[in-house]
Amino acid sequence: MDGRSATIVALEGVRKSFGAVRALAGVDLEVRAGECLGLVGHNGAGKSTLMQVLAGTLAADEGRLVVAGDDITASAGVAAARSHGVVCVFQELSLCPNLTVAENARVMHRAFRGFGWRKRAGAAMVAMLDDIFPGHGIDPADVVADLSIARRQMVEIARAFLVTDQPLRLVILDEPTSSLDQIVAEQLMGFVRRFVARGGSVILISHLLGEILSTCDRVVVMKDGRVVETRPARDFTRESLVAAMGSVVAHEEGRSVAATARQAGETVVEARPPRQADGRSLSARRGEIVGLAGLAGHGQTDLLVRINAAAQGREPHARVAGAVAFVAGDRQSDGVFPLWSIAENITIRSLGRLRRFGLIDPAAEARMAEEWRQRIAIRTPDMGNGILSLSGGNQQKALFARALASEADIVLMDDPMRGVDVGTKQEVYGMVRAEAARGRTFLWYTTEFDELLHCDRVYVFRAGVIVAELAADEITEERVLQSSFAEEAA
Repeated sequence: MDGRSATIVALEGVRKSFGAVRALAGVDLEVRAGECLGLVGHNGAGKSTLMQVLAGTLAADEGRLVVAGDDITASAGVAAARSHGVVCVFQELSLCPNLTVAENARVMHRAFRGFGWRKRAGAAMVAMLDDIFPGHGIDPADVVADLSIARRQMVEIARAFLVTDQPLRLVILDEPTSSLDQIVAEQLMGFVRRFVARGGSVILISHLLGEILSTCDRVVVMKDGRVVETRPARDFTRESLVAAMGSVVAHEEGRSVAATARQAGETVVEARPPRQADGRSLSARRGEIVGLAGLAGHGQTDLLVRINAAAQGREPHARVAGAVAFVAGDRQSDGVFPLWSIAENITIRSLGRLRRFGLIDPAAEARMAEEWRQRIAIRTPDMGNGILSLSGGNQQKALFARALASEADIVLMDDPMRGVDVGTKQEVYGMVRAEAARGRTFLWYTTEFDELLHCDRVYVFRAGVIVAELAADEITEERVLQSSFAEEAA
């Protein structure tokens, strides 16, 4: 038998429920050696739950799990999965923020022990980072909490692909490029293909369908906790893949709508990056959608944070006229209140409008939460459930609902569509355009080029400063990339 076509993982009849929510309804899945398997579906389709069962972080209610020919159903767990060569990079990163990059390698790889283990772990991590992400700029002595979310994601990925005293057969990548810019994402996809060519296997979960179609050998489509279709990737087009997921996505008309259908009003935001020396600054007018582009970690988020602080009177070097809402990109650190319900997470920004006789009106709060559950399609049977009961993409929807439900005149968006399915993205884009037409202003940092086409203007950042301002008719992928890599003096 060809070793590259041998089955290394088989899931049979896997079922999993969380109370009344049925996450998996009898799933069969097979992964072969030497292939990249794409796993797609809307938020809440069961993808991440299925991968947690495979990685051993969740126990299935029913079903069978066979890895490398061994039935590990009875002993399923993280240790059993890793001893059989299965590693998962989850969408919500698992690094210890108070430890260094080298120390985080030791958490997963116990082979790093004895005298000088930090030096060996650091060297191994740097070598792996160099292989996957050339030019990464990460030092093994860096404390993870001090890294940007993009670099944290890079460290987590490198740690997963590191081979020490245990085999590595299958790496599960759950939305691995959600915080990465286009260049770094392409580096990762290239490494995945090299890893697969050497006989390794990868399961790739991504809402970026271009990544799935260009990188994967086979594609599995999930819906409502079931596998609904499995085909070679070459047999899918973007349209047929979206149709298999159960969505109809209209063709983009973002630029014509964004650029010509609105008349922007007075300037409501003015801000200059601290390192800007050439007089350039960012401005946004009422009713405008302004994009922030460039490679990840080059000052876009920092400027949004400064603008948010200016609205609260804590930043003298930016001017903001109006109330501000912020959609955080790092939802676990800066977005969700993990101990609160979904409804409470959505309504927290609007409590002033929900008071009755000086107290919060529970009925009004419930109505607002239910309205946004329907408007933005949050998949939950009960808005009183904890926010962490939602999938990552649905948590992101809740954060977006929080901002749009508020009275804010200006919405700051820090890559808000990370991990959100393609159908919901289109609905949200429509909401953004409609809200802008009513006079709301959006400042939108995104690592996805297609989202820039919804903007009236785009500022490109490099090394912490603005290097270009593009009008709507100048926004092309080539112009954005050229500006991202241009010399600051250009």
